[in-house]
Amino acid sequence: MGPVWNVTDSDRGVLCEGPVGSARLGRFRALRYELRCWAGGRIPDVAEAVDSPVRTTEDPARAVRVLELLALVPPLVWGRDELALGEMWNSNSAVAWVLARSGHDMDAIRPPAGGRAPGWGAGLELATRQA
Repeated sequence: MGPVWNVTDSDRGVLCEGPVGSARLGRFRALRYELRCWAGGRIPDVAEAVDSPVRTTEDPARAVRVLELLALVPPLVWGRDELALGEMWNSNSAVAWVLARSGHDMDAIRPPAGGRAPGWGAGLELATRQA
């Protein structure tokens, strides 16, 4: 998940787009995000990651389900709590939503030591409401 403008690959596996900050401002390319998934893809800010990657399953069927669910992530306004979920929607929210909807044990998945995941609760809450 990242800004629409930060990856220039024409085939970058865009699954959905959403606005940043405001639905009205989201009509401008600079204020839109994309959720991407493609073979050989890259994460532009991977160097900023802490204690990752983290393997969440060894089950191939669950991994396939994660990939299927990526196309269904709700394109909510990034940085807002428009559904009154208790936290803003962001990339952490999308990850939590996908993992929860795919049947992962969410009590076993935690942020890295000394880390935090703002927005994680929004993804979990939305997944619970939709279950």
